[in-house]
Amino acid sequence: MPPRLRSFIGTILIIILVLLYAVLATSIATAFLAESPWWVHLLYFLISGVVWVVPAMVLIKWMAGPRKS
Repeated sequence: MPPRLRSFIGTILIIILVLLYAVLATSIATAFLAESPWWVHLLYFLISGVVWVVPAMVLIKWMAGPRKS
């Protein structure tokens, strides 16, 4: 696959990932954390704010293409 096409597809997938993840994380917070104290909200959003990076890193590695030896 040409590098430009791989980058384009990866960029679109990262945008979709971030949008879906934001909706999911906010929906979970709204459904389960409504009556929780502020520190639970803080902890949840700190953790959920970092977790999306793992699948994004996989996509970015894929976008970079195979390693050249």
